[in-house]
Amino acid sequence: MQNLINLIPKFKQQRILVIGDVMVDKFVWGKVSRISPEAPVPVVEVTRETQALGGAGNVASNLSSLGATVYIVGVIGNDAVGEQLKDDLRSRNINTEKLVTDPSRPTSIKTRIIAQHQQMVRVDKEVKGSFSPSIVKNLVAVIEETIPQVQAVIISDYGKGVIEPIVLSRAIAVARKHGVCITVDPKIEHFQRYKKVSCITPNTKEAIDGMHWRDVYEDKDIAELGTKILKKLNSDSVLVTRGEKGMTLLEPNKKITHIPTRAKEVFDVTGAGDTVIATLTLALAAKASFVEAAEIANFAAGVVVAKIGTATVSPEELKKAIKNFK
Repeated sequence: MQNLINLIPKFKQQRILVIGDVMVDKFVWGKVSRISPEAPVPVVEVTRETQALGGAGNVASNLSSLGATVYIVGVIGNDAVGEQLKDDLRSRNINTEKLVTDPSRPTSIKTRIIAQHQQMVRVDKEVKGSFSPSIVKNLVAVIEETIPQVQAVIISDYGKGVIEPIVLSRAIAVARKHGVCITVDPKIEHFQRYKKVSCITPNTKEAIDGMHWRDVYEDKDIAELGTKILKKLNSDSVLVTRGEKGMTLLEPNKKITHIPTRAKEVFDVTGAGDTVIATLTLALAAKASFVEAAEIANFAAGVVVAKIGTATVSPEELKKAIKNFK
């Protein structure tokens, strides 16, 4: 495990570009002591409200928490929520100069109402779908300008419109041209577009639905599915995240590595995929092998799922988790 610990100080030397759908995660916390007389629903008595970076913003936050220099490309609205989002990014030392403003759409915000440590309901305020040609042109321009300045690129696709086919294809082409690692946290609807990336990190459901595959139950089933993804996308690797079953990494030449979960307690899986892609990519940027990168990402995920709400992991927490593993 010492090889994983040795990677952590190298994270602060890495420059990473995140491309994707940025949004705000709002949390309304409270307690429930009765059922509403108006409808058979609980009444939540609000005790506090908090706000966090969501979507690609949470990926960027995870990178920054681990010490990286982070740039983010995405689209926000010309509104107070967008300004607050930029302020939150800057407070975490994330460069916001690459964000594109679209005055025709609001900044996406997801509100989760939580009582007794359980999420009761989520309310989304957003507009999905394609952006105008001028917005897409601006996105491509900043991507082509920024990729040569970084060691790795993360595509954080939440299906809100930023990862247009032309945006994705240009990002992959420019990253390949400059020898820059490029990883993808996929969206099912776009699954078969992510060709020739360094690593794609679907969860089991995303892998099954993205490939229109049958259900999988055992390691050999996930290995077969992962091999199909590897061949179909012509990627350098595939990392399937499997919840309590850990992860399975597939590389060319039929190299398959099953990694058991490192989580000791699971309170909330919100944002765990963001932590995985961020840590994996940082490790690859620091010249780790795919197996080492997957292992350290697995430890990072084990830390964040023990927290409530959208969370990040610090270098100290990650180092402690690895050291305490037996």
